[in-house]
Order: sequence, then C-alpha cells, then structure tokens
Amino acid sequence: MEQDDPGEALAELRERRLGAPELLQAAVGSGLAAYAVWALLLQPGFRRVPLRLQVPYVGASERQVEHVLSLLRGRPGKMVDLGSGDGRIVLAAHRCGLRPAVGYELNPWLVGLARLHAWRAGCAGSVCYRREDLWKVNLRDCHNVSVFLAPSVLPLLEDKLQAELPEGARVVSGRFPLPTWQPVAVMGEGVDRVWAYDVHSGGSAAQASPGPSSTSVPGAPSSQAS
Repeated sequence: MEQDDPGEALAELRERRLGAPELLQAAVGSGLAAYAVWALLLQPGFRRVPLRLQVPYVGASERQVEHVLSLLRGRPGKMVDLGSGDGRIVLAAHRCGLRPAVGYELNPWLVGLARLHAWRAGCAGSVCYRREDLWKVNLRDCHNVSVFLAPSVLPLLEDKLQAELPEGARVVSGRFPLPTWQPVAVMGEGVDRVWAYDVHSGGSAAQASPGPSSTSVPGAPSSQAS
C-alpha cells in the first residue's frame, strides 16, 4: 500500500473548502475554548455577586492609565482602584507617588496576577491587592478613586460614592462617565477618555476648579448627584 505524499496532502487541504458542518464544528470548538477561559479565569469571583452587579474584566490601556494618573497625580490620601483587574493602575499609581495604593478585585486569578506583576516590579511589599467585592468595600477613608466599570452599574456606584466618600475626594471614571455627576475635568478621546469628579460637603459632586494637570470642561453647567 502506497504511503500518502505529505506535499500532496497539504496541497489538498489548502484547496479544500470548508462546508457547513466543518464551519459549525470549528465555531463550536472556538466557543468551548472561550468558555473554558471564562470559567477558569474570570467566573470564580462572580458567583458571589448578583448578575446585575457583575462587570466583565477588560484591562485598561496604557493611554487610559496615563490619563488616570494625570488627573490624580500630586493629590494626598489613599488611592483605590475598584475592580482592579491585573493591578496595572494601582502599580502605576504607587510609582507616581499616590500612596497608599490599594486594588479591590473579586476574581482570585486576577488578584494573583496583580500580585505577580507587583513582585516582578519590586513593589510587592508596597502595594496592596485585596480579594473583595467592590460593592462591600468601605470608602470612607479613600480620597482618590479610579473605576473602569460598565455603564449598567454606574448609577448604583454613584449612590455608593455619594454615601461613603469624604469631602475633597476625587473619582476618575474610565471609558464611561458617571451618569448624573458633573465632571471637573476630562482627558483623552474615544475609549481612552476619562472623567474626573470632585466630592464636596454633603457627599455631592459638582463643578469645581480642576488641578493643574487637568483639562477643564468648557461651558459645563453645575449639577449635583441625585
């Protein structure tokens, strides 16, 4: 029995067109692979969180991190990142002098990855990553907050921030603005845009004078959180 020529077999595969069954099989296989990654890396922490409060992880880009730091740099007080993912914002905040810097993340795999990044950067003993539900974190001693969350949960986040943050605190929201608060500064374009909000007496966020590294919002009316 003659053996198949590898060259001829490869040529046949290149010329062969996938039919509907083959395409369906490939799609199912890709879907199962994606689900396996989700179940292993991203799902574990979400089992303890109501569906309406779950936020999928999407890492911040380098430009987004730069914009967050530009709006927080030089400010005193504790800095926290709610839903810190792989910890890149917390690590960068510590490096630029925002200390203490703490990240809250519910997914254990991402917490472990964040701690690994901190260790490789020589900052393992200087930054803190805690496996906690961001909705249960007490923010009363936090003066600088960064969030990269889905728009569906931002109204609830506003309520939490208004109830807990001290006067003078600043919140920087990436990708999506807080729905009813008035930003004091905006930086970036498109998906890299971030918004800064200052908290004043009574837990409200209204128009205020931006810091020297901020870009003010021209002609923005003053308003308060509901």
